[in-house]
Amino acid sequence: MGPTSGRGGDAPAGVAGRMADAAAAWLAALDPAQRSLAQRPGPPGGPAAEDGRLRWHYVPTDHGGLPLGEQRPVQQSLAMRLVSTGLSVAGYVTVCGVMGLEDVLDRAEGFPRGGAGRERYRDRGLYYLRVFGEPGGAAPWGWRFGGHHVSLNNLVVDGRVRGVTPCFLGANPAAAPLLGAGTLRLLGATEDLARDLVRSLPPALRARAVVPGRAPADIVSRNRPLLPRAGEAEPGPDGGVLPLTPGPRGLPGSELDGDRRRQLEALLSAHVGRVPDGLAAPVDVDSVHLLWAGSTDPGRPHYYRLQGPRLLVEWDNTQQDGNHAHSVWRDPEADFGLDALAAHRAAHHTG
Repeated sequence: MGPTSGRGGDAPAGVAGRMADAAAAWLAALDPAQRSLAQRPGPPGGPAAEDGRLRWHYVPTDHGGLPLGEQRPVQQSLAMRLVSTGLSVAGYVTVCGVMGLEDVLDRAEGFPRGGAGRERYRDRGLYYLRVFGEPGGAAPWGWRFGGHHVSLNNLVVDGRVRGVTPCFLGANPAAAPLLGAGTLRLLGATEDLARDLVRSLPPALRARAVVPGRAPADIVSRNRPLLPRAGEAEPGPDGGVLPLTPGPRGLPGSELDGDRRRQLEALLSAHVGRVPDGLAAPVDVDSVHLLWAGSTDPGRPHYYRLQGPRLLVEWDNTQQDGNHAHSVWRDPEADFGLDALAAHRAAHHTG
């Protein structure tokens, strides 16, 4: 068993209760116009409602919902309370840091105007929260929080959190100066853990983990709603580099020794540890494959992928000469809680 404990114990139910309380409190604090943006029908609402729930982004665009900038301070606080219920402490701190980087990026780009009706382009007020369905009710319900470099997608089915992916975090800049010759690297550990592991491999294993050629220009899965499942046909190459395959590529964890296996476990935890304990599906470290492309030198463009049953992690730091990081954690079998939703429908809507 890997670094996650799976969905055992009462964690999925306990977190679901806290989510429901926080979502209900936030919705109750909104006026009717705000609520018209903040809430949409849940999964039982039909195909159109589901299309909206499965629509996600990580670029600075309208993610659907009520942006923080259009909320009063107390409403913003209630919104962030809901966001915090779906994250570990480290995950919440990282998300807040990513949002704060919008001000850093604004300065680096010369404080550009927003255009298209926006007064400001890089704006940490443009993070959108939306609830799908009725929090705490008998029917499945969920919520999404998204903006530039953040996308959190959660679904509650039968009183338990059953979907926490896609989960996207990015950082631009990936590294920025601090006083005292320090450096701010919000996602630096998730980069360094993978690089250190790859560089520690003996030549024969390293040759299996590292593919020749350049790294992809972005995460290969992009923001597609659904990923190929095991046994499905391989899709065409995305961007011409390292096409996404339903079967894993690279070096399996089963071939790593004790120290390197622990490095892989730590790397996995850096990604699935974004959410509270007990919400991530179990990970069999032996079946997780590590794939690396690009330079293994710090500060140079690179990409890595962790792939196994119920797991796809992509990391890409190629833009801006290796100072603009994207990372996504997905479950090809259960993104958006679709597996639990299908089981719920089969149990309650048969005959």
